[in-house]
This record gives sequence, structure tokens and C-alpha cells, in this order.
Amino acid sequence: LQHRQYSVAYTERPITVDGKCDEAQWQSAQPVGDFVFTWWSEGDGLRQATEAKMLWDDNSLYVCFSCTDRDVQAIRTERDSPVYRDDCVEVFASPEFERPQNYFNLEMNAIGVQLDNYRPGGKEPAAAWNPDGIQVAVTVDGTLNDSSDTDQGWTLEVAIPFRLFGDVLPSGKPAVGDRWRLNLNRLDDAMNVKSQWSQGDRNFPRFHHPEFFGVVKFEN
Repeated sequence: LQHRQYSVAYTERPITVDGKCDEAQWQSAQPVGDFVFTWWSEGDGLRQATEAKMLWDDNSLYVCFSCTDRDVQAIRTERDSPVYRDDCVEVFASPEFERPQNYFNLEMNAIGVQLDNYRPGGKEPAAAWNPDGIQVAVTVDGTLNDSSDTDQGWTLEVAIPFRLFGDVLPSGKPAVGDRWRLNLNRLDDAMNVKSQWSQGDRNFPRFHHPEFFGVVKFEN
């Protein structure tokens, strides 16, 4: 099983979560690499590219998704609604490297509405995990929910505070050199097209499969 790997660069300068990802730190951060269309087959719709980058500081993990998208669609406006049926990106991560099944999933649509779960055993979400302080911002290059024209895409920026994971990060943040199990996903065209950073089980289309998450290492 080939797990994708990525080094998350540390930033001392503040990141403004505005959906633009235009700070110098973002410009110099390395992309994670091409997303793979593990379960795509003829007739599923366009395979549209996603570029993602990550950074961290003493408070948060930052992720920037840049999504090529000819028709940006998102209509769900309530937290924890099925945002995955809109154009959507996701962060699935386990701060406990040796227990990837102990993970959280954060799903965000193209207007920044989030669905969040914490799965301490990998199967069922913990009761009503609705953490405060996750920051999400989106910019759309095009016309939202209008299929009569051609859009360019959308960019989503998120800051995930480390304090949300006090049970598994007793020091309040990762240490340099720490590794997490993590995957980045995208849903497009009303779930017709799924792509992901670290490739899942080709025989079984699901994102909730922590054994297939990639590996990220926190660098300085």
C-alpha cells in the first residue's frame, strides 16, 4: 500500500483566512501533488484538477484547496447538512499516527458551510462534535449556481485549531517531526466525480477508510 507523503512547512507569520491563499508563505508552500480519481469511470463527468497545500503554526493547521471547476454549485447553507452533495472539499485526519481509525472529518462546500465529525473509534461519530473556531473562507472565480456560463473554479482556505484535539495532543500542538495520518478529498458534480490525494481502495469507493490515509510530517 503506497501512502502519499507530504511535509507541512511551519509559518511564523500570520495567515489571514480569506479564501485567497495569497500570502508569501502560500506562494512558497509545495503542492501536495495531483489528486487521483480512484473510482472514475466513463460517463461520470469531468475530471477537474485540484491543487492543495498545507501550512502550520503554533495554533492551527492551514489547508488551501484550489479547485478547477467549470460549474460551481453549492446550495446547502446549514452546518452539518449534506455539504458533500455540493461541490465540496474535505480534510480527514488522525493526529494519533498509530491509530488512524481515531480521526476527524471536516467537509466544506463551495460557500464555506461545514460538516464536522470526530470518530474516536473509526466507525460512528462521537456525539455532536461541533467545535468552535474552525475558520473557512471561499472565493469563487465565476458565477455560483449558474450553469449557463463557464466558471474558472473556486478556492477554499481553512484553519483548523490544534486545541480541538486536546485528548490526543496534550501539549496543545504537534511537535516538529510529528506525523499525522491525513487525506484530502474532493466531491464534484453532485457526488458523480470523487478525487483524493492519497488513493483509497479501488474496489470499494469510500473516503472513510483511514488505512489508506496519507502521511504528513510537521517540519520547521
